[in-house]
Amino acid sequence: MTSPAAIRVFPFMPGGAADGTPLAAGSVALTDLSAAPRFGLKGAGSADWLAAKGVPLPALNRLTLYRGMRVLRLGKDDIVLLAESNGQLLAELMNTWRSDTAPKGYSSWREEGWAWMRLSGPRLAEAMSRLCALDLRPDRFASDEIAQTRLARIEAVLFRSETGFDALFDITASAFFARAVAAIAKQSAEPERESLT
Repeated sequence: MTSPAAIRVFPFMPGGAADGTPLAAGSVALTDLSAAPRFGLKGAGSADWLAAKGVPLPALNRLTLYRGMRVLRLGKDDIVLLAESNGQLLAELMNTWRSDTAPKGYSSWREEGWAWMRLSGPRLAEAMSRLCALDLRPDRFASDEIAQTRLARIEAVLFRSETGFDALFDITASAFFARAVAAIAKQSAEPERESLT
């Protein structure tokens, strides 16, 4: 008898550690992408292995696009691939990596150890100025840049998305992060409410 495949439960899913924690919506919105496919490689041989498979590698603390995936380079041999829209390609790459005997680094377990959250909304710029000490204006923080910084008081990898910013961070901080963003979203909405009275 074949045992059923393990089903991953991420924090905001039913039964997850953050189940029931509301995600901000409205003028500042938080979307959970933690169940989307991603893969991290780290250690000697990681960059060379990916390059040999045709994956373009950006400069350090930069990202690039590759066939519907984002390739983030956090260090010389510390790379994360995010496949929000091309999970099949990433799955094929992961399977090739697992079966390869060449020097290839090791899995950094980003698909299990990191949450992936998206921040968006019309008052996002104001909210981000409260959540992060970096100057994130477009002329100071480009679309291909990565910041390894503190966001809502937790260590995070931050980069731009089409609608705002994406953040990767320790998955155990998911509920804390959601509550912090909700609190800032509420503060950011207060001037808007006052202007309507």
